[in-house]
Amino acid sequence: MTPEPETSEPLAEAAAQIESLQVDQPRVAILMGSKSDLPAMEKAEQELRERGIRSETRVMSAHREPDVVADYARNARMRGIRVIIAGAGLSAALPGAVAAHTDLPVIGVPLTSRTSVAGGLDALLSISQMPPGVPVACVGVDNARNAAVLAARILSI
Repeated sequence: MTPEPETSEPLAEAAAQIESLQVDQPRVAILMGSKSDLPAMEKAEQELRERGIRSETRVMSAHREPDVVADYARNARMRGIRVIIAGAGLSAALPGAVAAHTDLPVIGVPLTSRTSVAGGLDALLSISQMPPGVPVACVGVDNARNAAVLAARILSI
């Protein structure tokens, strides 16, 4: 007679203990589709730093590197990330592409560029109109600082 498999309670308890450990991992990821987005997105990094929240900043394009974006989003939780801020202009696909591959909260920052329509309205509408089941929070155009404030509030829950 084979022994009954152990319940998953010890595993759940161990996972909870690991989750509660304080480590120096980044808690918030700041993503952008292009290096040219850095001046706008640095405001999120600065706000998080002032609040004592560790972050990491990465450039990855939903259009040019979809596999990189998908892999990053799938593995973010395992690496300690708890909220993702994704800035993008024009079609603003990055926040939605990230949200499609993770269950972490994603905050979209619509960004303007020299080819933006109506001062970033194109990006704002792209981020705010996600399909059902792929939620993305959306802050104002070029307002990465508010995205960081929202991330801090999410982390404090």
